[in-house]
Amino acid sequence: GFKRQTSSGINAEYGQTKFFKSWHSTHRFLTTEIATMKYTLSIDKSKPSLYLRTVAENLKDTVTFKWDTVTALKVNNLSLHSPEAISRHLARANPEAGLYGSNLLQQAEVDHWIWFGLNKFGHGDFNTSIRYCDEVLAENSFMVGSTLSLADLSVYSGLMSNHSFSVVLSKGLCGKNLTRWCEHISKIPAIEVSVADMPKSTRGSDRKAEGKKAKGGKEEGGKFAELPGATMGNVVVRFPPEASGYLHIGHAKAALLNQYYQQSFKGKLVMRFDDTNPAKENTEFEKIILEDVKLLNIDYDIFSFTSNHFPAMLTYAEELIKKGLAYVDDTDPAVMKEEREKRLESANRSNSLAQNMEKWNAMKAGTDYGKKCCLRAKIDMQSDNGCMRDPAIYRCKDEPHPRHGDKYKVYPTYDFACPIVDSVEGVTHALRTTEYNDRDPQYYWFIDQLGLRRPFIYAYSRLNLTHTVLSKRKLAWFVEEGLVTGWDDPRFPTVRGILRRGLTVEALKQFIILQGSARSVVQMGWDKIWTINKKIIDPIAPRYTGLAKATLVPVKVLGVESSVKRCAKHPKNTEVGEKDVYYGGSVYLEGEDAENLKPGEKITMINWGNMLVDHITRSDNKITEVSLKPVLDDTDFKKTVKLTWLADVPQNIPAVAVHYDNIISKAVLGKDEDFKSYIGHQTVFETELIGDPSLGALKKGDIIQLQRRGYYICDSPYQAASEFTGLPMPCMLINIPDGRLQAPPTPAAAPSPAPSTQVSSGNADAILSQITDQGNAVRNLKSQKANKDEIKAAVDKLLALKKQYKDLTGADPPAGGKPAAKPAAQPAKPASGNADKILEQIAEQGNTVRNLKSQKADKDKIKAAVAELLALKAQYKDLTGVDPPAGGKPAAKPPLAAAPAASGNADKILEQIAEQGNVVRNLKAEKAGKDKIKPAVDQLLALKKQYKDLTGVDPPAGGKPAAAPAASGNADKILEQIAEQGNVVRNLKAEKAGKDKIKPAVDQLLALKKQYKDLTGVAPPAGGKPATQPAASPPVAAGGSSSDGDKILEAIHEQGNVVRQLKSKKAPKDEVTAAVQLLLKHKADYKALTGKDAPPGGKAPSSDPPKTMPDTSVTPQQLETQIKEQGDKVRAAKGRGAQKDEIQGLVNDLLKLKADYKNLTGNDPPGAPQQSSKQKKKDKKAAPPKVEAGVTRLGLEAKKFEDLPNWYSQVITKSEMIEYYDVSGCYILRPWSFFIWEVIQKWFDTGIKAMGVQNCYFPMFVSNAALEKEKTHIADFAPEVAWVTKSGDSELAEPIAIRPTSETVMYPSYSTWVQSHRDLPIKLNQWCNVVRWEFKHPQPFLRTREFLWQEGHTAFATQEEAHQEVYDILDLYHGVYKELLAIPTVKGRKTEKEKFAGGDFTTTVEGYVSATGRGIQGATSHHLGQNFSKMFNIQFEDPNSTTGEKLFAHQNSWGLSTRSIGCVVMVHGDDKGLVLPPRVAMYQAVIVPCGVSDSNKEQLNTHCSEMEKTLRKAGIRTHADLRVNYNTGWKFNHWELKGVPIRIEIGPRDLKNNQVVVVRRDTGVKTTLQNENLDEQLAKLLDTIHDDMYNRALVERDANMAVTTNWEEFCQLLDEKKIIQAPYCGAIPCEELIKKDSARTEVVDDKAPAMGAKSLCIPFEQPGDATSQTCIAPKCCKAAKAYTLFGRSY
Repeated sequence: GFKRQTSSGINAEYGQTKFFKSWHSTHRFLTTEIATMKYTLSIDKSKPSLYLRTVAENLKDTVTFKWDTVTALKVNNLSLHSPEAISRHLARANPEAGLYGSNLLQQAEVDHWIWFGLNKFGHGDFNTSIRYCDEVLAENSFMVGSTLSLADLSVYSGLMSNHSFSVVLSKGLCGKNLTRWCEHISKIPAIEVSVADMPKSTRGSDRKAEGKKAKGGKEEGGKFAELPGATMGNVVVRFPPEASGYLHIGHAKAALLNQYYQQSFKGKLVMRFDDTNPAKENTEFEKIILEDVKLLNIDYDIFSFTSNHFPAMLTYAEELIKKGLAYVDDTDPAVMKEEREKRLESANRSNSLAQNMEKWNAMKAGTDYGKKCCLRAKIDMQSDNGCMRDPAIYRCKDEPHPRHGDKYKVYPTYDFACPIVDSVEGVTHALRTTEYNDRDPQYYWFIDQLGLRRPFIYAYSRLNLTHTVLSKRKLAWFVEEGLVTGWDDPRFPTVRGILRRGLTVEALKQFIILQGSARSVVQMGWDKIWTINKKIIDPIAPRYTGLAKATLVPVKVLGVESSVKRCAKHPKNTEVGEKDVYYGGSVYLEGEDAENLKPGEKITMINWGNMLVDHITRSDNKITEVSLKPVLDDTDFKKTVKLTWLADVPQNIPAVAVHYDNIISKAVLGKDEDFKSYIGHQTVFETELIGDPSLGALKKGDIIQLQRRGYYICDSPYQAASEFTGLPMPCMLINIPDGRLQAPPTPAAAPSPAPSTQVSSGNADAILSQITDQGNAVRNLKSQKANKDEIKAAVDKLLALKKQYKDLTGADPPAGGKPAAKPAAQPAKPASGNADKILEQIAEQGNTVRNLKSQKADKDKIKAAVAELLALKAQYKDLTGVDPPAGGKPAAKPPLAAAPAASGNADKILEQIAEQGNVVRNLKAEKAGKDKIKPAVDQLLALKKQYKDLTGVDPPAGGKPAAAPAASGNADKILEQIAEQGNVVRNLKAEKAGKDKIKPAVDQLLALKKQYKDLTGVAPPAGGKPATQPAASPPVAAGGSSSDGDKILEAIHEQGNVVRQLKSKKAPKDEVTAAVQLLLKHKADYKALTGKDAPPGGKAPSSDPPKTMPDTSVTPQQLETQIKEQGDKVRAAKGRGAQKDEIQGLVNDLLKLKADYKNLTGNDPPGAPQQSSKQKKKDKKAAPPKVEAGVTRLGLEAKKFEDLPNWYSQVITKSEMIEYYDVSGCYILRPWSFFIWEVIQKWFDTGIKAMGVQNCYFPMFVSNAALEKEKTHIADFAPEVAWVTKSGDSELAEPIAIRPTSETVMYPSYSTWVQSHRDLPIKLNQWCNVVRWEFKHPQPFLRTREFLWQEGHTAFATQEEAHQEVYDILDLYHGVYKELLAIPTVKGRKTEKEKFAGGDFTTTVEGYVSATGRGIQGATSHHLGQNFSKMFNIQFEDPNSTTGEKLFAHQNSWGLSTRSIGCVVMVHGDDKGLVLPPRVAMYQAVIVPCGVSDSNKEQLNTHCSEMEKTLRKAGIRTHADLRVNYNTGWKFNHWELKGVPIRIEIGPRDLKNNQVVVVRRDTGVKTTLQNENLDEQLAKLLDTIHDDMYNRALVERDANMAVTTNWEEFCQLLDEKKIIQAPYCGAIPCEELIKKDSARTEVVDDKAPAMGAKSLCIPFEQPGDATSQTCIAPKCCKAAKAYTLFGRSY
């Protein structure tokens, strides 16, 4: 033991030496005991681990191995599941095998390589990883030490599990050292046996799950929720499909999800057919479903039918009848449905028991009357949940049942049968989709009324896929209508269909696992599942060649004789095998490839070599033959075109490539859309191929890749002679999508059938939808810089769709693929069609001219093309009377001006004028040429003339029709209704109301808009607000005059002042209400008189009488000047703080001038801001939420001890400590919290500088190589490291880490700086930020991805110096919490399990949060020993050595972070908000004037300001709150929420008596103090507050810190939210057992799961002698070494 003197002068004693000697003795005994044990290791066969298999084989004397459905190693009552934990335990338990190294340093290295092997070979850094291994093995035969260890087994297994490694190894690309090592390891007998024993199906990359840590039965991938109440071995789930069709992908998700929980909890899975409906039940479907389940590798434990329980269900139904909880109803089904919707009770609901039984017996007998009846549960006809309105539970069906024949005439509904069967069959957790959420109350109603056991329902989201229907009824319709080949059609989402199309079972399972059991419903594209599938098949799919038969071009290869060679089927995976490749002087290329060849060009023939294009022969502009000259010695393939080819040999076989498109043309169907409107388009495309001779060996189901075509699955193998026809049967290949947007083969490659002659609007809309999708596909491919072939194929498909649309409709598809609004039918116009055709020819000819010019063609050609273009334009003008529009695109067609037309025609011309006006403005804005602007202006003028000829008046400015004078009043009323209804709709959406409420409101709004348009002839203005009245409209309604309106406005103004005065005086509510009612009456009178709302403040916009037209005597230039002058007046008024009414009047005058300018010119005045639609949306989103009148929501809405997470979140945001940021886990520290950190910085910085520590700063970026050096240390931090991988759009050559801590950044420099003992000690500290990324529930301050801290890193020549500093720093940390934050902490030492990775020992200060009963780590000080100095070569010459011997430095590191701020909030805060300790509060006192009136306002404020200055000079941080826009009560609440320690209240009486009222934040106690020596009194009070806060926290901590030696009491105290000091032997397995066995299902708080007790520290101040006690761990009989503090923790 040793004694030391702390910096605070207190003796501290701790038996360190004694403890460690005893611990090592116990550890040796424990290891010996474990070594005598026999283990059974199970490895999941579906995810086999070669690593664990090799470990088991090397330890076969003590480890029995078996393949199983789960990976686990049982140790006493514990189960280990992760490969790391299992291998480490087995190696430690068998030290004689030497698998875990021979000393501590080697063990650290082994830990590093275990992590490396399991994680680094399956990612993008594979090549870097193998280079690193090769360097390490340069002088070593094994990864660690001189014998085989877990390091070798992990790295070897990781390499072998990567499908790329075999190729790299075979090509000698992995380095000579790694190659030598691999050959050596592979010949070790235990390795050979293990590799031979691996399941054959798991070659390649099936080990990805090995590197994932299984915590609580979870795997990485999708999020799998924990099942409430689930315990290992006691979970029963069920998969209950109805045998009415094949299983589809949605059913597969349900089945695999249930299997996941079955396996995770070692439970049972019930496979149950729901056969309650005999009409739908089909035994053939049952057989298919069971085969599909087997295909998915799902093993169920129990098989049953719902009908097995029919007798029991009849009994339960009659029980409900007898209890009066069910009745028989003979109401007509349509009437019953209506009654349920209207919540009307059935006439049969009050039937007597006798009546119900009589009708029930009729149902069971199947009589004619019984068939009209159903049995209904009597629940609640008034329920908002429709499922609870007396649902039917039995129906009478006179149909035989597949299993029971005619035994039954009544059959239960699924909703009645499901809960009964679930309960009876022992199901513990019923998983079903969120669609059933409304039925959950019904489910439990049946359970409770029948007294059955309650299963737990867990809801997950259904699978929604684009271009797909997953309803069995709809899928059956396709089959029955003959639109598909059957339930296994490759276009179908059935399991059989997608597997037939080439999806692997493994890809399906991975896709489902990625979805997890989340509840959020999302619409997914098929690209995700096909991308996963591609990753699985690409490494193993053999490559073949197939050429389109229709486009073959013969090729002569000069000087080549026929031959056959064996080539690899897969260039990167020789294990796939070899095939015969035929060579010869006569071969074939595809026509498209041949067209792109140029004489003299060098090309590469795949699987052959380089050749030169010698000659190309053409006939009728088509290539008829190509001759090539081989240059096979040239092996430079970098910049050559790669071509597929086939030799012209009789062995070639015929094949057909089949491509399928989506059977539903629209991606996402609306709720009310009929899927039948989006079918009928071509979805099957066939291409005849000439195939590689090796294709003849394919079997059904084989997956291949046709080079440069894609992936295919063999649907029907090649037959030389069909057994039915005697003719050859081609090999049928179905294209497998690869996740990219692709077009089906072009018509050239696959002649499409002629389009259907049936024309329908639905088909046109469907094609438009496809055009939109395909347009997006083209844009995506271009943005992704895909290869030209892919883009060209996508563009060709787009053009084909556009042609198909034009053939169908006679018109080009609209821009963007979106159908334009259909114009109303118009009288036929002569030659309109001809004009359109000429315009199309003009557009095409214009393109021709531009192309010729861009290609710099001959002048003669250009001149001829221009002449033809001019002729077409002249032809158009002769036909229409106007010049053709720019670009040859037809503008909106104006109606002919021949005969006077109705008002409707005039409105249409006005719309065309508005559109053409926009065209002109756009051309001018784009600074187009005069040749484009002039035709557009001419067309605009022609339209205006046409309007005038038709109506006799000029068109209004802007081309917008004025409101019709007739029915103006009615129109205004409708506009008001539109505005009100629009608000209703917006409110419903803001409240996230259900669709059933929003849709009727929207329908009503649309009806009002239609009504307005029918009345006025124009659409209503945006927002439902009437536009400016037309010139002819009078300003005042009939019976009213302008002077009457002015008088009412004056009355409104005066009454508004009255209301404001009453409110400012806080008059009685009745007086204020009466004044407001009178004000509203004046406003209503004004609106009734004028038809307009009164302007703000009651002042008329202008004193001038309203004009019917703008004053034409004023020029636009004069108006611009007036607008500028009036704007200056407004700004000046605002600048001098004028009254609101004065400013509003000036603004109204400004707005009137702007309106006059717009009426005169048709444009906004210069400089007027234009608000974009995006900005409007942003403004709308930024609108504050509505709150109830009188409610500010300033205070907290959650209680600390009732809802701690919400309380904490509200405190830190409402007190202005934190602002949330758009990167999860990162937060903005506002000044109120950052000041606390600044105080901590200043205090601690002073302390460490007194110890000789200097501040510095090192970069935040760490190279991968430097990070790797930390081995054990980095293994713990690896999941949290954030990496920078890109610079702009460029990938970095090597990723760079952002520091999670700075050892690897700083210590290489230490190594450079230290040469002699005179260079020591190094004492550096940096204040910086660090990033630790991986965790699930970030909490501001407590657990964040980026946080601020200080980290000290020191190096010493002697161990004694280093040890002393560790404890000195710890005393400073204790001081931070005690002297600044008023928080008591326990100083102690971390256990071996909890110490800093890579360090010798860790000391800590631990706090306590009473609200959760959890400990919280305050700061840590670590002694690193010489571990890091050895890693980074920090050494110096021994001053006592004569031979120059080197010694390694002794190092420490220590850190304190912004977590300390969170501790302050959690420990001291209350239900009013923060309670800040005075020494860290930004304001220690706030002065609030009270009783302020106009007469004393100036005097009070002056006095408060003077007091503020006085107190600040005295060193008290003070703020005087003199804001006038908040009342006194609001200020009190505000500063209480922010936690200011002292509030000083000064009112008129205090001013008179020369005193102040002081209120303490921590206790709320008020005290009156005299102004004399106030600064000294407040300084003493602040110290008292600090001491009181500390003592309260100390008393609370001590009251909740218990000592026990009994395990049961330990668990009880833990559940009472206490931290416990208990005797502990120091063994890591005991600590893990304590944590596991003390865990409880009770949730500590909403954001964190219940947890067991972990060790917080071994306190320096021990409550007694622990060595006489037994370890607290259950079943541990060892003597304790020390009392250890345990508890739940953050």
